[in-house]
Amino acid sequence: MTHTKLYDKAFLTGCDKTTEWMLPWFLDNFNQHNKKIPIIIGDFGMTNAIKDKLAGYYLIDMSAYSHLKGWFKKPQCMIDCSNISKQTVWIDTDCEVLSNIEGIFNLLIDNKLNMIQDLPWSLRTQETWHNSGVVGFKSKPEILRAWAHKVQMIQDQGDQEVLHSMFNDDIHRLQYINSLPNIFNWLRVQLIDNQDNPAKKIMHWTGRKGKLKIQEKIRNG
Repeated sequence: MTHTKLYDKAFLTGCDKTTEWMLPWFLDNFNQHNKKIPIIIGDFGMTNAIKDKLAGYYLIDMSAYSHLKGWFKKPQCMIDCSNISKQTVWIDTDCEVLSNIEGIFNLLIDNKLNMIQDLPWSLRTQETWHNSGVVGFKSKPEILRAWAHKVQMIQDQGDQEVLHSMFNDDIHRLQYINSLPNIFNWLRVQLIDNQDNPAKKIMHWTGRKGKLKIQEKIRNG
């Protein structure tokens, strides 16, 4: 029996009490440019103060996964979202949405995680990496289930590192990852590497220095 999904397409983000300060900024940017496709929010342990401001948003309660630290809840939240949305695109809250990104759904491939290559880290490690700040998927691909299972066992470094460890080589990676255009996840370190593109749609302010930049943007309005 096929159950009707609540959404045909949905964006997804999530945060806990340590990162919720970015959420209003993130939502302001997202809502300024995207009107047709809703965004769902994973509650990784937000305070009641911020949740009181989220009336009208669909919240996914992640309290049953309190044994998972921070961003390690992300793959499971994505699985939970697949129960209510046919197609989903996860976006980290430290991503600055610069324009309409609804066209990303036209690029999603079945049975894969649709991600953007982490060019700075790939260059520095001489290995192919994909950044987990933006992840699109249809339904519930097996690699997503495997990723969520893996983080149950390994909670070290980050969810991106856990995913990377699951691939033996680039050929193996290609079976499960579809690379999307860089403009959907432009990384802060790319600016340091003198790489920029005025057509970029999402600017990802990674790391401690990225959070300082977000704080500056919030202060300056």
